Amino acid sequence: MSATAQPTSPHVMNTYGRLPIALSHGQGCRVWDTAGKAYLDGLGGIAVNTLGHNHPELVPALQDQISKLIHSSNYYHVPGQEQLAAKLTELSGLTNAFFCCTGLEANEAALKLARKFGHDKGIERPEIVVYEAAFHGRSIATLSATGNPKVQAGFGPLVEGFIRVPLNDIEALKKATEGNPNVVAVFFETIQGEGGINPMRWEYLKQVRALCDQRDWLMMIDEVQCGMGRTGKWFAHQWAGIKPDVMPLAKGLGSGVPIGAVVAGPKAAHIFGPGNHGTTFGGNPLAMRAGIETIRIMEEHKLLENAATVGEHLKAALEREIGGLAGVREIRGQGLMLGIELDRPCGVILNRACDAGLLLSVTADKVIRLVPPLILSIAEADEIVAILAPIVKTFLSEPAAQ
Repeated sequence: MSATAQPTSPHVMNTYGRLPIALSHGQGCRVWDTAGKAYLDGLGGIAVNTLGHNHPELVPALQDQISKLIHSSNYYHVPGQEQLAAKLTELSGLTNAFFCCTGLEANEAALKLARKFGHDKGIERPEIVVYEAAFHGRSIATLSATGNPKVQAGFGPLVEGFIRVPLNDIEALKKATEGNPNVVAVFFETIQGEGGINPMRWEYLKQVRALCDQRDWLMMIDEVQCGMGRTGKWFAHQWAGIKPDVMPLAKGLGSGVPIGAVVAGPKAAHIFGPGNHGTTFGGNPLAMRAGIETIRIMEEHKLLENAATVGEHLKAALEREIGGLAGVREIRGQGLMLGIELDRPCGVILNRACDAGLLLSVTADKVIRLVPPLILSIAEADEIVAILAPIVKTFLSEPAAQ
Protein backbone atom coordinates (compact mmCIF):
# COMPACT_ATOMS: atom_id res chain seq x y z
CA MET A 1 0.00 0.00 0.00
CA SER A 2 1.25 3.42 -0.88
CA ALA A 3 2.58 5.46 2.00
CA THR A 4 1.39 8.67 0.34
CA ALA A 5 -2.09 10.12 0.19
CA GLN A 6 -3.65 7.34 2.23
CA PRO A 7 -7.39 7.93 2.61
CA THR A 8 -8.75 8.88 6.02
CA SER A 9 -12.27 9.38 7.42
CA PRO A 10 -11.88 11.71 10.43
CA HIS A 11 -15.58 12.63 10.57
CA VAL A 12 -16.83 9.04 10.34
CA MET A 13 -17.36 7.10 13.57
CA ASN A 14 -14.46 4.75 14.22
CA THR A 15 -16.38 1.47 14.10
CA TYR A 16 -14.18 -0.44 11.64
CA GLY A 17 -10.52 -1.39 11.53
CA ARG A 18 -10.10 -0.17 7.97
CA LEU A 19 -7.19 -0.86 5.66
CA PRO A 20 -5.62 2.35 4.32
CA ILE A 21 -7.14 2.12 0.85
CA ALA A 22 -10.33 3.39 -0.77
CA LEU A 23 -11.84 1.59 -3.75
CA SER A 24 -12.73 3.56 -6.86
CA HIS A 25 -14.28 1.16 -9.37
CA GLY A 26 -14.49 -2.47 -10.38
CA GLN A 27 -14.92 -4.82 -13.30
CA GLY A 28 -15.82 -8.45 -12.91
CA CYS A 29 -13.79 -9.89 -10.05
CA ARG A 30 -11.33 -6.99 -9.94
CA VAL A 31 -11.41 -3.62 -8.22
CA TRP A 32 -9.12 -0.59 -8.31
CA ASP A 33 -8.30 1.82 -5.52
CA THR A 34 -8.16 5.58 -5.79
CA ALA A 35 -4.39 5.38 -6.40
CA GLY A 36 -4.94 3.12 -9.42
CA LYS A 37 -3.80 -0.18 -7.88
CA ALA A 38 -5.72 -3.30 -8.93
CA TYR A 39 -6.92 -6.07 -6.61
CA LEU A 40 -8.44 -9.49 -7.17
CA ASP A 41 -11.64 -9.51 -5.12
CA GLY A 42 -11.73 -12.61 -2.95
CA LEU A 43 -14.19 -11.02 -0.53
CA GLY A 44 -17.03 -9.85 -2.78
CA GLY A 45 -18.05 -7.14 -0.30
CA ILE A 46 -18.33 -9.95 2.30
CA ALA A 47 -20.40 -12.33 0.15
CA VAL A 48 -22.48 -9.47 -1.30
CA ASN A 49 -21.27 -8.81 -4.85
CA THR A 50 -22.75 -11.97 -6.34
CA LEU A 51 -22.30 -10.78 -9.93
CA GLY A 52 -19.00 -9.06 -9.35
CA HIS A 53 -18.62 -5.44 -10.34
CA ASN A 54 -20.12 -3.45 -13.23
CA HIS A 55 -22.02 -6.46 -14.57
CA PRO A 56 -23.13 -5.70 -18.13
CA GLU A 57 -26.68 -6.91 -17.53
CA LEU A 58 -27.27 -5.73 -13.98
CA VAL A 59 -26.07 -2.14 -14.39
CA PRO A 60 -28.45 -1.19 -17.25
CA ALA A 61 -31.37 -2.78 -15.38
CA LEU A 62 -30.64 -0.71 -12.28
CA GLN A 63 -30.17 2.43 -14.37
CA ASP A 64 -33.56 1.78 -15.96
CA GLN A 65 -35.19 1.37 -12.56
CA ILE A 66 -33.56 4.50 -11.12
CA SER A 67 -35.01 6.50 -14.00
CA LYS A 68 -38.50 5.27 -13.08
CA LEU A 69 -38.90 4.88 -9.31
CA ILE A 70 -36.38 4.31 -6.51
CA HIS A 71 -38.69 4.43 -3.51
CA SER A 72 -42.39 4.65 -2.92
CA SER A 73 -43.79 3.33 0.36
CA ASN A 74 -45.32 0.18 1.72
CA TYR A 75 -48.60 2.10 1.89
CA TYR A 76 -48.92 0.90 -1.70
CA HIS A 77 -48.43 -2.37 -3.56
CA VAL A 78 -44.94 -2.69 -5.03
CA PRO A 79 -45.20 -5.05 -8.03
CA GLY A 80 -41.53 -6.04 -7.76
CA GLN A 81 -42.14 -7.38 -4.25
CA GLU A 82 -44.65 -9.90 -5.52
CA GLN A 83 -42.39 -10.84 -8.43
CA LEU A 84 -39.35 -11.39 -6.21
CA ALA A 85 -41.38 -13.11 -3.46
CA ALA A 86 -42.84 -15.50 -6.01
CA LYS A 87 -39.35 -16.36 -7.26
CA LEU A 88 -37.90 -16.87 -3.79
CA THR A 89 -40.77 -19.12 -2.76
CA GLU A 90 -40.34 -21.11 -5.97
CA LEU A 91 -36.63 -21.60 -5.30
CA SER A 92 -37.09 -22.44 -1.61
CA GLY A 93 -40.34 -24.39 -1.57
CA LEU A 94 -41.69 -21.95 1.03
CA THR A 95 -44.75 -19.73 0.64
CA ASN A 96 -44.37 -16.03 1.53
CA ALA A 97 -41.73 -13.33 1.95
CA PHE A 98 -41.22 -10.10 3.87
CA PHE A 99 -38.65 -7.60 2.54
CA CYS A 100 -36.30 -5.40 4.54
CA CYS A 101 -32.85 -3.90 3.93
CA THR A 102 -30.21 -5.96 5.76
CA GLY A 103 -29.43 -9.35 7.20
CA LEU A 104 -29.69 -7.94 10.70
CA GLU A 105 -33.24 -6.78 9.98
CA ALA A 106 -34.14 -10.12 8.47
CA ASN A 107 -32.84 -11.92 11.55
CA GLU A 108 -34.61 -9.48 13.85
CA ALA A 109 -37.86 -10.20 12.01
CA ALA A 110 -37.25 -13.94 12.40
CA LEU A 111 -36.82 -13.52 16.16
CA LYS A 112 -40.06 -11.54 16.33
CA LEU A 113 -41.85 -14.26 14.35
CA ALA A 114 -40.63 -16.87 16.82
CA ARG A 115 -41.77 -14.86 19.82
CA LYS A 116 -45.21 -14.20 18.38
CA PHE A 117 -45.48 -17.87 17.41
CA GLY A 118 -44.96 -18.64 21.09
CA HIS A 119 -47.34 -15.99 22.37
CA ASP A 120 -50.02 -17.18 19.95
CA LYS A 121 -49.68 -20.61 21.61
CA GLY A 122 -50.04 -19.09 25.08
CA ILE A 123 -46.32 -19.11 25.96
CA GLU A 124 -45.64 -15.98 28.01
CA ARG A 125 -41.81 -16.06 27.86
CA PRO A 126 -40.75 -17.79 24.63
CA GLU A 127 -37.21 -19.13 24.34
CA ILE A 128 -35.13 -19.70 21.20
CA VAL A 129 -32.24 -22.13 20.79
CA VAL A 130 -29.11 -20.52 19.29
CA TYR A 131 -25.55 -21.74 18.78
CA GLU A 132 -22.01 -21.26 19.98
CA ALA A 133 -19.93 -19.08 17.60
CA ALA A 134 -23.08 -17.89 15.78
CA PHE A 135 -23.34 -14.39 14.34
CA HIS A 136 -26.75 -12.92 13.55
CA GLY A 137 -26.17 -9.17 13.75
CA ARG A 138 -25.40 -6.24 16.04
CA SER A 139 -28.80 -4.97 17.15
CA ILE A 140 -29.52 -5.72 20.79
CA ALA A 141 -31.69 -8.75 19.98
CA THR A 142 -29.49 -10.22 17.24
CA LEU A 143 -26.41 -9.49 19.34
CA SER A 144 -28.02 -11.49 22.13
CA ALA A 145 -28.55 -14.40 19.73
CA THR A 146 -24.94 -14.14 18.56
CA GLY A 147 -22.41 -16.47 20.17
CA ASN A 148 -19.41 -14.16 20.40
CA PRO A 149 -18.66 -12.63 23.83
CA LYS A 150 -16.18 -10.18 22.26
CA VAL A 151 -18.82 -8.42 20.16
CA GLN A 152 -21.33 -8.56 23.02
CA ALA A 153 -18.98 -6.95 25.53
CA GLY A 154 -20.07 -3.50 26.66
CA PHE A 155 -23.67 -3.77 25.50
CA GLY A 156 -25.43 -5.52 28.36
CA PRO A 157 -27.91 -6.26 29.59
CA LEU A 158 -28.60 -8.54 26.65
CA VAL A 159 -32.05 -9.72 25.67
CA GLU A 160 -33.22 -12.79 27.56
CA GLY A 161 -34.86 -15.84 26.05
CA PHE A 162 -31.96 -17.60 24.33
CA ILE A 163 -30.62 -21.11 25.02
CA ARG A 164 -27.15 -21.71 23.59
CA VAL A 165 -25.90 -25.10 22.39
CA PRO A 166 -22.83 -26.46 20.52
CA LEU A 167 -22.86 -27.25 16.81
CA ASN A 168 -23.65 -30.66 15.39
CA ASP A 169 -24.59 -32.31 18.70
CA ILE A 170 -28.20 -33.44 18.71
CA GLU A 171 -27.96 -34.89 22.22
CA ALA A 172 -26.76 -31.53 23.56
CA LEU A 173 -29.77 -29.87 21.91
CA LYS A 174 -32.16 -32.40 23.42
CA LYS A 175 -30.58 -32.09 26.87
CA ALA A 176 -30.65 -28.28 26.84
CA THR A 177 -34.37 -28.21 26.01
CA GLU A 178 -35.66 -31.30 27.81
CA GLY A 179 -38.84 -30.58 29.72
CA ASN A 180 -38.84 -26.88 28.79
CA PRO A 181 -42.30 -25.89 27.51
CA ASN A 182 -41.15 -22.37 26.58
CA VAL A 183 -38.95 -23.36 23.63
CA VAL A 184 -40.44 -22.11 20.36
CA ALA A 185 -37.65 -22.23 17.76
CA VAL A 186 -34.14 -23.32 16.79
CA PHE A 187 -32.14 -20.61 14.99
CA PHE A 188 -28.81 -21.16 13.22
CA GLU A 189 -26.62 -20.58 10.17
CA THR A 190 -26.17 -23.59 7.86
CA ILE A 191 -22.53 -22.53 7.56
CA GLN A 192 -21.41 -20.02 10.17
CA GLY A 193 -19.72 -17.09 8.45
CA GLU A 194 -18.31 -14.69 11.03
CA GLY A 195 -17.89 -17.62 13.41
CA GLY A 196 -15.18 -19.14 11.20
CA ILE A 197 -16.85 -20.96 8.26
CA ASN A 198 -18.26 -23.73 10.45
CA PRO A 199 -20.71 -26.02 8.60
CA MET A 200 -23.66 -27.83 10.12
CA ARG A 201 -23.48 -31.50 9.12
CA TRP A 202 -26.27 -32.63 6.80
CA GLU A 203 -27.29 -35.47 9.08
CA TYR A 204 -27.52 -33.04 11.99
CA LEU A 205 -29.77 -30.73 9.96
CA LYS A 206 -32.12 -33.64 9.33
CA GLN A 207 -32.13 -34.49 13.03
CA VAL A 208 -32.98 -30.91 13.98
CA ARG A 209 -35.76 -30.81 11.39
CA ALA A 210 -37.25 -33.99 12.88
CA LEU A 211 -36.97 -32.62 16.42
CA CYS A 212 -38.67 -29.36 15.44
CA ASP A 213 -41.52 -31.31 13.88
CA GLN A 214 -41.81 -33.53 16.93
CA ARG A 215 -41.88 -30.65 19.42
CA ASP A 216 -43.75 -28.08 17.33
CA TRP A 217 -40.83 -25.64 17.10
CA LEU A 218 -39.97 -23.31 14.24
CA MET A 219 -36.82 -24.26 12.37
CA MET A 220 -35.24 -20.90 11.46
CA ILE A 221 -32.19 -21.00 9.21
CA ASP A 222 -30.07 -17.87 8.75
CA GLU A 223 -28.94 -18.06 5.12
CA VAL A 224 -27.80 -14.43 5.03
CA GLN A 225 -24.19 -15.28 4.13
CA CYS A 226 -24.30 -18.89 2.93
CA GLY A 227 -27.44 -18.56 0.80
CA MET A 228 -28.12 -17.23 -2.70
CA GLY A 229 -26.09 -19.82 -4.57
CA ARG A 230 -22.84 -19.44 -2.67
CA THR A 231 -22.46 -23.16 -1.91
CA GLY A 232 -23.70 -24.40 -5.29
CA LYS A 233 -27.37 -24.63 -4.30
CA TRP A 234 -29.71 -21.70 -3.85
CA PHE A 235 -29.66 -22.19 -0.08
CA ALA A 236 -27.03 -24.16 1.80
CA HIS A 237 -29.56 -26.21 3.80
CA GLN A 238 -30.83 -27.71 0.53
CA TRP A 239 -27.80 -30.00 0.48
CA ALA A 240 -29.47 -31.82 3.40
CA GLY A 241 -32.80 -32.11 1.60
CA ILE A 242 -34.75 -30.20 4.25
CA LYS A 243 -36.93 -27.08 4.39
CA PRO A 244 -36.94 -24.51 7.19
CA ASP A 245 -40.01 -22.74 8.50
CA VAL A 246 -38.28 -19.35 8.45
CA MET A 247 -35.29 -18.28 6.34
CA PRO A 248 -33.63 -14.86 6.57
CA LEU A 249 -31.71 -13.73 3.47
CA ALA A 250 -29.67 -10.65 2.53
CA LYS A 251 -26.09 -10.03 1.29
CA GLY A 252 -25.90 -11.61 -2.20
CA LEU A 253 -29.61 -11.24 -2.97
CA GLY A 254 -29.16 -7.79 -4.54
CA SER A 255 -25.54 -7.94 -5.78
CA GLY A 256 -24.65 -4.88 -3.72
CA VAL A 257 -27.96 -3.05 -3.51
CA PRO A 258 -29.11 -3.23 0.15
CA ILE A 259 -31.83 -5.85 0.48
CA GLY A 260 -32.98 -8.36 3.06
CA ALA A 261 -35.80 -10.87 3.12
CA VAL A 262 -37.50 -13.32 5.42
CA VAL A 263 -38.98 -16.25 3.53
CA ALA A 264 -41.41 -18.40 5.47
CA GLY A 265 -43.33 -21.64 5.05
CA PRO A 266 -46.91 -22.44 6.05
CA LYS A 267 -46.12 -22.71 9.76
CA ALA A 268 -44.82 -19.15 10.00
CA ALA A 269 -45.95 -17.26 6.90
CA HIS A 270 -49.10 -15.82 8.46
CA ILE A 271 -47.93 -15.11 12.02
CA PHE A 272 -47.48 -11.41 11.28
CA GLY A 273 -50.54 -9.30 10.61
CA PRO A 274 -50.82 -5.60 9.70
CA GLY A 275 -49.02 -3.52 12.30
CA ASN A 276 -46.92 -6.40 13.69
CA HIS A 277 -43.84 -5.53 11.67
CA GLY A 278 -42.75 -2.98 9.08
CA THR A 279 -40.00 -1.05 7.35
CA THR A 280 -39.54 2.28 5.58
CA PHE A 281 -36.99 1.34 2.93
CA GLY A 282 -37.55 -2.42 2.72
CA GLY A 283 -39.08 -3.71 -0.50
CA ASN A 284 -38.46 -0.50 -2.44
CA PRO A 285 -38.62 -0.74 -6.25
CA LEU A 286 -34.84 -0.40 -6.75
CA ALA A 287 -33.99 -3.18 -4.30
CA MET A 288 -36.66 -5.44 -5.76
CA ARG A 289 -35.33 -4.90 -9.29
CA ALA A 290 -31.83 -5.74 -8.04
CA GLY A 291 -33.05 -9.00 -6.53
CA ILE A 292 -35.09 -9.96 -9.57
CA GLU A 293 -32.25 -9.27 -11.99
CA THR A 294 -29.64 -10.95 -9.80
CA ILE A 295 -31.59 -14.20 -9.75
CA ARG A 296 -32.35 -14.00 -13.48
CA ILE A 297 -28.68 -13.52 -14.34
CA MET A 298 -27.63 -16.29 -11.94
CA GLU A 299 -30.01 -18.70 -13.64
CA GLU A 300 -29.14 -17.72 -17.19
CA HIS A 301 -25.39 -17.84 -16.58
CA LYS A 302 -25.56 -21.02 -14.43
CA LEU A 303 -23.76 -19.40 -11.52
CA LEU A 304 -24.79 -22.10 -9.04
CA GLU A 305 -22.94 -24.63 -11.15
CA ASN A 306 -20.02 -22.22 -11.43
CA ALA A 307 -19.88 -21.72 -7.67
CA ALA A 308 -19.80 -25.47 -7.11
CA THR A 309 -17.21 -26.19 -9.81
CA VAL A 310 -14.86 -23.28 -9.20
CA GLY A 311 -15.25 -23.62 -5.44
CA GLU A 312 -14.25 -27.28 -5.58
CA HIS A 313 -11.25 -26.38 -7.74
CA LEU A 314 -10.22 -23.57 -5.38
CA LYS A 315 -10.52 -25.75 -2.30
CA ALA A 316 -8.50 -28.55 -3.92
CA ALA A 317 -5.79 -26.11 -5.00
CA LEU A 318 -5.57 -24.66 -1.51
CA GLU A 319 -5.33 -28.17 -0.05
CA ARG A 320 -2.56 -29.01 -2.49
CA GLU A 321 -0.52 -25.87 -1.84
CA ILE A 322 -0.94 -25.29 1.90
CA GLY A 323 -3.14 -28.06 3.32
CA GLY A 324 -0.21 -30.10 4.58
CA LEU A 325 1.63 -27.24 6.25
CA ALA A 326 2.24 -27.32 9.98
CA GLY A 327 -0.01 -24.60 11.28
CA VAL A 328 -2.88 -25.15 8.84
CA ARG A 329 -5.57 -26.83 10.90
CA GLU A 330 -8.30 -27.21 8.31
CA ILE A 331 -9.57 -25.93 4.97
CA ARG A 332 -13.35 -26.12 5.05
CA GLY A 333 -16.55 -24.82 3.55
CA GLN A 334 -18.44 -25.42 0.35
CA GLY A 335 -18.67 -23.78 -3.04
CA LEU A 336 -17.33 -20.24 -2.92
CA MET A 337 -17.54 -19.96 0.87
CA LEU A 338 -14.21 -21.24 2.15
CA GLY A 339 -12.23 -20.86 5.36
CA ILE A 340 -8.60 -21.67 6.10
CA GLU A 341 -8.12 -22.16 9.83
CA LEU A 342 -4.61 -21.61 11.15
CA ASP A 343 -3.24 -22.48 14.56
CA ARG A 344 -2.70 -18.85 15.57
CA PRO A 345 -4.26 -15.41 15.12
CA CYS A 346 -3.57 -14.26 11.58
CA GLY A 347 -5.04 -10.78 11.18
CA VAL A 348 -1.79 -9.59 9.63
CA ILE A 349 -2.59 -11.72 6.56
CA LEU A 350 -5.40 -9.28 5.73
CA ASN A 351 -2.83 -6.50 5.23
CA ARG A 352 -0.27 -8.68 3.48
CA ALA A 353 -2.83 -9.99 1.01
CA CYS A 354 -4.00 -6.44 0.32
CA ASP A 355 -0.38 -5.38 -0.35
CA ALA A 356 -0.13 -8.30 -2.78
CA GLY A 357 -3.33 -7.32 -4.62
CA LEU A 358 -5.84 -9.73 -3.06
CA LEU A 359 -8.87 -8.78 -0.98
CA LEU A 360 -10.04 -11.26 1.67
CA SER A 361 -10.93 -11.24 5.35
CA VAL A 362 -9.86 -12.86 8.58
CA THR A 363 -12.65 -13.92 10.90
CA ALA A 364 -12.76 -15.65 14.30
CA ASP A 365 -9.13 -14.45 14.72
CA LYS A 366 -7.60 -17.51 13.03
CA VAL A 367 -9.67 -18.16 9.88
CA ILE A 368 -8.90 -16.73 6.45
CA ARG A 369 -12.25 -16.28 4.70
CA LEU A 370 -12.78 -16.37 0.94
CA VAL A 371 -16.24 -15.41 -0.38
CA PRO A 372 -15.58 -14.05 -3.89
CA PRO A 373 -18.19 -13.16 -6.52
CA LEU A 374 -19.96 -16.19 -7.96
CA ILE A 375 -18.66 -15.28 -11.43
CA LEU A 376 -15.11 -16.25 -10.34
CA SER A 377 -13.30 -18.25 -13.03
CA ILE A 378 -10.93 -21.19 -12.68
CA ALA A 379 -8.05 -18.94 -13.77
CA GLU A 380 -8.97 -16.37 -11.11
CA ALA A 381 -9.23 -19.12 -8.49
CA ASP A 382 -5.70 -20.19 -9.42
CA GLU A 383 -4.59 -16.58 -9.12
CA ILE A 384 -6.02 -16.40 -5.59
CA VAL A 385 -3.99 -19.46 -4.63
CA ALA A 386 -0.84 -18.11 -6.34
CA ILE A 387 -1.07 -14.93 -4.25
CA LEU A 388 -2.29 -16.39 -0.98
CA ALA A 389 -0.23 -19.56 -0.63
CA PRO A 390 3.18 -17.81 -0.37
CA ILE A 391 1.73 -15.35 2.15
CA VAL A 392 0.45 -18.18 4.36
CA LYS A 393 3.73 -20.09 4.04
CA THR A 394 5.77 -17.05 5.02
CA PHE A 395 3.45 -16.22 7.91
CA LEU A 396 3.61 -19.74 9.33
CA SER A 397 7.40 -19.79 9.06
CA GLU A 398 7.63 -16.80 11.39
CA PRO A 399 7.73 -17.16 15.18
CA ALA A 400 4.22 -17.12 16.59
CA ALA A 401 3.37 -13.92 18.43
CA GLN A 402 3.35 -14.33 22.20
